[in-house]
Amino acid sequence: MTNEAVIVLAIISTIIWIAVSNEAVKPSKEINRRKMVTLISAGTLSAIIITVSLVQNLLL
Repeated sequence: MTNEAVIVLAIISTIIWIAVSNEAVKPSKEINRRKMVTLISAGTLSAIIITVSLVQNLLL
């Protein structure tokens, strides 16, 4: 994966985790659980992709 793609993915991942934190600070009755699960899943997937890409770059 190119450096530019990793940077774009990192920015998107940051935006996703900001959305997760914004959802998490709401009172428990107002939290949309489906939205929370979707955001956490997307954030975790993007973090794994970034981590794998960075480890591959270190090993090359």
